[in-house]
Amino acid sequence: MVLSATEAEDLLRQLAPQVLGALVRRYANFDLAEDATQEALLAAATQWPRDGAPMNPKGWLITAASRRFTDLLRADQARRRREERVAQWAPTEVSDPYGSDQGRADGDDSLILLFLCCHPSLSAASQIALTLRAVGGLTTAEIARAFLMSEETVTRRITRSKQSIKNSGHRFAMPTARELSSRLDAVLRVLYLIFNEGYASTAGANLQRVDLAEEAIRLARTLGAALPEDGEVAGLLALMLLTHARHRARSGPDGTLIPMSDQDRSLWDRDAIREGVDLITAALPRGPTGPYQLQAAIAAVHDEAPSAEATDWQQIVALYRVLLRLDNNPVVALNHAVAVSMVQGPDAGLELLRELESDPRMNADRRFHAVRAHLHEMRGNIAAARDEYEIAARQATNLQQQRYLHRQIARLDALA
Repeated sequence: MVLSATEAEDLLRQLAPQVLGALVRRYANFDLAEDATQEALLAAATQWPRDGAPMNPKGWLITAASRRFTDLLRADQARRRREERVAQWAPTEVSDPYGSDQGRADGDDSLILLFLCCHPSLSAASQIALTLRAVGGLTTAEIARAFLMSEETVTRRITRSKQSIKNSGHRFAMPTARELSSRLDAVLRVLYLIFNEGYASTAGANLQRVDLAEEAIRLARTLGAALPEDGEVAGLLALMLLTHARHRARSGPDGTLIPMSDQDRSLWDRDAIREGVDLITAALPRGPTGPYQLQAAIAAVHDEAPSAEATDWQQIVALYRVLLRLDNNPVVALNHAVAVSMVQGPDAGLELLRELESDPRMNADRRFHAVRAHLHEMRGNIAAARDEYEIAARQATNLQQQRYLHRQIARLDALA
């Protein structure tokens, strides 16, 4: 099977977490397994476009990585200690050159690896970096660019994360039934944070990182395939699909932000919307209903509206009220205030925002001040709206968000 360089790269990115997972499960050594996997991937990237891919690409990679793992282990410190460890960890020789891993489902080790990377001993930032590196197959440089950090910082974070997992003594296996709920919550949160950073980059010159959002969707699909009956897994995947469906309409040719009310809805991805709606429609009756399902249901109402004016804001308000009972955080409360203002008018929304003023997280968030500016403008208070837009612009860290807010200020100045 002859592959182009691009086809080989796509296939290797897909197989990388499966190969790494197989080695970590077999040898219980994250660092050496990752090094061996990277060297096997490099060999494949060189050979496959030239000589053609093998009939069993995953098996080829596992075999090559296992051999390289043994070489790396033998290169470790004392000879006797090296040989003892090789003897202890070496795989059993069988007639199948690809080993017992060929009988496993493709996604098994990737899923276990995902749970391992979201180990509860790690910070959220470390969980994200390790997940993108080990499961997503992103390079350290790609992760650094995505989150505007230096490669050295990302390298240190990933190294500390792997050491923490090693010190914890956690076995490479799916969590037990007792562990699953809390560990699954962490996995869902990490995927949600990765997607959010792709959908609306917190800093930098680009409004969105489509590749990062699509990687989060891919990982959520893997999780959904393994846990098809879990409503919150389905809810998160549906939320991602329904939100990402709008990405082509969210920015203009020059990258500038376009709010949902002004977007060209013909650019929305109708296939993704249908898939997301089908997922959330099937998940909601199964119960219990969780925050990701409710957010997906809200996204579905937006996506199914033929125009901004036709949006069913009454239904969105009702869904936010339920979501507030489950997840009473200030961002949900902010979005609820926006929805209420669309039903009851700007004064009702501003009254709800006054309840959030004392929260320091909100006062330091450009979204809070941008919403308040919009509501002041709705009620004709142009001076107050301009002041709020100025505060929001100072707090925005993404260049396109800053430009959008400055355009609003200039527009209000022209009205004065």
